[in-house]
Amino acid sequence: MESNRINALIIDDDPFIVDLLRDKLSLYVPEVNILSTADSGTRGLQVISTYKPDLIFLDVEMTDMTGFEMLSQVEKINFQTIFITSYSHYAIKAIRFNALDYLVKPIDLGELKSAIRRYKEKNKRLSHRENLKLALHNYGAKNVADHKLVLKTQEGEMRLMINDIIRIEGEGNYSFIYLKNNVKKLVTKTLLNLEEMLEAKGFFRCHRSHLINNLHVIDASRNLSVLLSDGAEIPISRRKKKDFKGWLKWAKPELLD
Repeated sequence: MESNRINALIIDDDPFIVDLLRDKLSLYVPEVNILSTADSGTRGLQVISTYKPDLIFLDVEMTDMTGFEMLSQVEKINFQTIFITSYSHYAIKAIRFNALDYLVKPIDLGELKSAIRRYKEKNKRLSHRENLKLALHNYGAKNVADHKLVLKTQEGEMRLMINDIIRIEGEGNYSFIYLKNNVKKLVTKTLLNLEEMLEAKGFFRCHRSHLINNLHVIDASRNLSVLLSDGAEIPISRRKKKDFKGWLKWAKPELLD
């Protein structure tokens, strides 16, 4: 077997997508060798055990279980995963949150080639598999505060507990993340990117430059600012004041008058 050959599986309950993906790989990315396919999560577990692939193209939503549910049943993950999804905002946010790769149905050839290129780059290090394990940790964690976020920094990838993030401040194409114990990290994400990833995790963008974590709000009695656990007083823009009150009623009702 050629050393650059990528042994792969397709696990998706849509036969059209399976055929489409297999044809595009055969014609345009021939180094990907499809060992087998599966039309359910149950069958997917069987083919993973049988073929021990390098790479899996995995449907996020199948009739018998989700892709994450299937992966949580794999005893040892020694492969990379490229998720396949319909344009589900929730699913894509979850995948991005864990720094995983995905393709949107129907499969775009350019995106497919880019995903395989990223696979080759990631295969040289263990980060992707660690991120997949982290995604499964998040999937099984009932408390959002125990979820972990994967972000790129100038030093490489960083994994952060949601509970440790106090606030985030935007600075153009970058953002500063303020953590417990006076730790500050610069990441290569815009505040808008981080807002999209974290709004379902208890964060609120109270100002064009600031994103705050409800776990660290300690005083909201001020008119146009909020006090956080690190002692920072963060401004609330006037146009956000009503939304902030609504968010606080959900996140920290005990702080309302």
